Amino acid sequence: MDLPRRTFLPMLSAALASAGSRTIGLNAGTYSMKSLPAKDALQNLADIGYDGVEIALMPGWPTDPAVLSAGDRREIRSILQGSGLALPSLMESLPMNGTEGSRSHNRERLKLAAALAHDLAPGKLPVVETVLGGKTTAWEQTRNSMAEELTEWARVAKDGGITLCFKAHVDQAADVPERALWLLNQVQSPHIRLIYDYSHFFLQGLALEETVRQLLPYTSYIAIKDAAGDRNQHHFLLAGEGGTDYVAYLRLLQQLGYGGFVGVEVSSQIHSKPGYDAVATARLCYQRVSEAFRKAGVPRPARA
Repeated sequence: MDLPRRTFLPMLSAALASAGSRTIGLNAGTYSMKSLPAKDALQNLADIGYDGVEIALMPGWPTDPAVLSAGDRREIRSILQGSGLALPSLMESLPMNGTEGSRSHNRERLKLAAALAHDLAPGKLPVVETVLGGKTTAWEQTRNSMAEELTEWARVAKDGGITLCFKAHVDQAADVPERALWLLNQVQSPHIRLIYDYSHFFLQGLALEETVRQLLPYTSYIAIKDAAGDRNQHHFLLAGEGGTDYVAYLRLLQQLGYGGFVGVEVSSQIHSKPGYDAVATARLCYQRVSEAFRKAGVPRPARA
């Protein structure tokens, strides 16, 4: 539809003004704080200055919903409310292997995640994020089965009133934007969306701006970390230790109208090493990324 110049220019100005005033939150996750009790992890992240937190749900973590009591849930919710930390996301890990046992397990874990989302933040439900697993080389053989299971997940997510997001991941079946978008197109559900994590595309030689523009319309949450190497041999780094220009990245997100959260992620390649200090690492990442926010001129939300 063609618009007259006198109509189009005010609309464009209003859109740019809206994008410029929209906040982007900065959060960190408890995925890299497995050794800490949940209340200590949350309080440390609040004290450091983060705007929100992503809580890890995997078995073995203190916040696995299969072992959290009603009292535990009330305590976590009270800490979130008292500290003003937002809860934009919950992290799960539900790789698909195609067996009925695995599919049943994944559905039950999603139901647990949905119930926890309602217990912790009923006023503004977090998304639930996961990887999909599989092998890059087996995409053609497994993609239809993956789409079928993702459709099952969409029904569980709808029943639970949540949004489930998956990540395109280097070395896994859905590793590039086109494959992630193919799966979304097969499912056609508002309850299934994406996590954007540029480190996985960097390792495959893909450009940040191109992949952001491809995937942001379907993205509900953004994870950030750096990486070195290529898709065949690589390791992940803390945000700010690689070649990603986070100032330009944040300005691009603002320009494109993103108003969600950017979450610092610490890879297991780092947090599983002996001597790892979870709190010091969270503080270092905050210093680096909050400075990028300042330089980019991107406002962050005020904590409640």
